[in-house]
Amino acid sequence: PASHKELIHNIRGLSPQPVCHSPRLFYYERHIFHRQHSTPSPPPSRSPVAANASSHRRQRKGGGSTAPPHITYGFVVPIAGIAAASAYAYCSCLDDVPYTNRRRFLATTPRWEESMGDEQYRALLDRYRGDILPNGHRASVTVQRVGSRIAAAAKNCSREWSNESKGIQRKTNPPPYTYTVVRSPEANAFVLPGNHVFVLTGLFRYAHNEDELASVLGHEMAHNLARHAGERVSESLLMGILSRLALVVDPSGILFSLLLPAQTLLYSLPHSREHEVEADRIGIVLASEACYDPRAARQVFSRMKEDAEGGGARGKNAAPPPEFVSTHPGYDTRLTLFDQWMPDALVRFNEDGGNKCRAIREEMKRARRLAAEMHDGKEGRGRWSNP
Repeated sequence: PASHKELIHNIRGLSPQPVCHSPRLFYYERHIFHRQHSTPSPPPSRSPVAANASSHRRQRKGGGSTAPPHITYGFVVPIAGIAAASAYAYCSCLDDVPYTNRRRFLATTPRWEESMGDEQYRALLDRYRGDILPNGHRASVTVQRVGSRIAAAAKNCSREWSNESKGIQRKTNPPPYTYTVVRSPEANAFVLPGNHVFVLTGLFRYAHNEDELASVLGHEMAHNLARHAGERVSESLLMGILSRLALVVDPSGILFSLLLPAQTLLYSLPHSREHEVEADRIGIVLASEACYDPRAARQVFSRMKEDAEGGGARGKNAAPPPEFVSTHPGYDTRLTLFDQWMPDALVRFNEDGGNKCRAIREEMKRARRLAAEMHDGKEGRGRWSNP
């Protein structure tokens, strides 16, 4: 075998022929000789797409997690922008209900709600044109007298609650109220946005005096004060967006068909019952502020419960629907809640030792006597006398 110096001498190319005759060492010497005396060939050219793919493969092998640019800028960034804009819009529309301070989503403005109420008001006037009682009718005079006191109390309470709401400015100069009494066997009353009060004469089966009428009007005006109509429109808008997203996610419509009943049962109906409970609570506060006895609300709903359980307007032996599928809470629930809220309402009613409301209630009695003298006492005689 060749010595070490001879081997190095042959590897450096100083001798064109190797001096080693060992097959293994011979192959090694020829390989080194070929690398030193041959021209290196350039690496094969690759397309930019292949080079980019190779780069991403090396990043994945090295532990990198960067997404490709067309995924980042074409999908992730727009989705993140839409999500951020939606969250900002939702938070910008959050509002607190007066008195209860419940946080809710409200996307409408008072001006838009008033325009909607004005349109509905004109439509209802056309609908009930032949059944509207004249302004001089005893029932109309009483509704206007009681409603005016509740409206003044609502304005005072709105100003008071606005000052307590951490600087949130609310509209304390609402448009004037209108009062419309409709001859109808239906027992109902409602207030449209824009302060349009409607009372159907069937309500007088349950409201036998001014205190009880005040409890009903207080409830309906509380809906208006809390802007429940605008909240329902906002909820419908939100549910419409979610329904369309469901169709985008599942074009077959299966998810959409499941979403509608779930939204009604788990969202719309509970919120409707929450609105009614909230109006009950605010309503007795408005009635007590106007110096009407808030305990009268319990009497009205007790009569409604007896009528419902005995058949009454629903028909003989007709039971009311279960509460979880109803837009209104059950009578037992409402009566129980009245008992919980009554102490606070009575504190407002008996404020200043009862001196504030004592003079006002004497004035109410004089107004009732004057109304009885000015109108024929045959219709509803004795119905409006307080004990």
